Amino acid sequence: MELAHEDKTGRQAFYEKLDGVHTAPLWAVMSQLVTPEPRSRCVPHKWDYAGMRALLMEAGGLITAKEAERRVLVLENPGIRGLSQVTQSLYAGLQLILPGEVAPSHRHAAAALRLIIEGSGYTAVNGERIPMAPGDFILTPSWMFHDHGNLSDDPVVWLDGLDVPIVNLFDASFAEGYPGGDVQHVDRLAGDARARYGANMVPLEYEPDSKSSPVFHYPYARVREALLQIESAGMCDASHGFKLQYANPVTGGYPMPTMAAYMQLLPAGFCGQPYRSTDATVYCAREGKGTTFVGNERIEWSVGDVFVVPSWATTSHQVGERSVLFSFSDRAAQKALGVWREERLND
Repeated sequence: MELAHEDKTGRQAFYEKLDGVHTAPLWAVMSQLVTPEPRSRCVPHKWDYAGMRALLMEAGGLITAKEAERRVLVLENPGIRGLSQVTQSLYAGLQLILPGEVAPSHRHAAAALRLIIEGSGYTAVNGERIPMAPGDFILTPSWMFHDHGNLSDDPVVWLDGLDVPIVNLFDASFAEGYPGGDVQHVDRLAGDARARYGANMVPLEYEPDSKSSPVFHYPYARVREALLQIESAGMCDASHGFKLQYANPVTGGYPMPTMAAYMQLLPAGFCGQPYRSTDATVYCAREGKGTTFVGNERIEWSVGDVFVVPSWATTSHQVGERSVLFSFSDRAAQKALGVWREERLND
C-alpha cells in the first residue's frame, strides 16, 4: 500500500529528529544487519608468488628490515581495500628478510602465525631461537616478544597471518619494543618447547599459562610424513582430500584462541566435491599445482601462490598431480562463539 505524502513527510522528519540525537530506526537497517546468509564484502583473489616475490625484492632494495621494523607487503582483499585485511577478521602479508638482516624484537596483543615459503632463517620466541625451513609453521602468540633473522646467504620469505582485525574490533591493541635492543635474550636451546610439550608429554604438574600452544615450531618434514602416511592408508575426504589441523598439544584444541591452521594433501587426480563454511580462509600452495573453484571464480595456483576464499563461498579443489595446500582461518574464534557453520553441497 502506497504511503500518503503526509506520512512520508512525517517519517522523514522523524528520522531527521533521530539523527540529531545519534540514533536510528532499526527497521530501516535490519535487513543489512541480520541477513539470511553471510554477505561478505570480501572477494576471491589470488596473489601470484612470482610477481609478489619480485615486488618484495624491490622493497628490499628500498628499505631495510630494521627501518621498516617488519618489511611486509600487506595482502589486501580487493573487496575491502584500505583496511589492511585479507578477510573481515584476519590480516595477511608476505615478509622478507635478506641475508644478515634482523627484524627487531617486539610484542603485541595480536597473535601471529607464519608459513615459511622459501629460505632458511630463524624466529626467536619466548627466549628460544627457532630455525625456519620451507613449509614450517611458526607461532608467535599474543604478547610474546619475537624477532626474526637471516644468517644464510639467501632471502627468506614467509606468509604472515595475524588476528589484528579481531583485536582492533575490541579496541584491545597494545604493542611495545624489546627493552634490551633488537634481539631478545636467548636462554633456551632450539627445540626446547617441542621437547617439553610436543612428545605427548608435559613437564610435571604443568599448568598452562597461555591460551596458545606452548609449541612454537611445527616442522614441515614431520607434517608431510604424516600426510603421506595417511594417504597410503586411504579414506580420502571427498571435499578436503587428506587434511590435518595444527593443534595445541596440551589441550588438543586450536594452536591459538582466534586462529586455526591446516595442511592438506590432494592426491593425484583429485576432484573435490563442493564445500562451504563461515570461516573465510587464506590458502598458500606448498607443493604441486591445481585449480580451486570459488563460486563462479576459477583460481589457478602453484607453489607459493596465496589465495583467499570468502565466508560461505562454495569451494572445490582439483589437481592433476599430488599437491599440498596450507590454510588458516578464524574458525577457532567462530567455534568459541558458537557461530561456525559448514555445508557439504553434495550430501
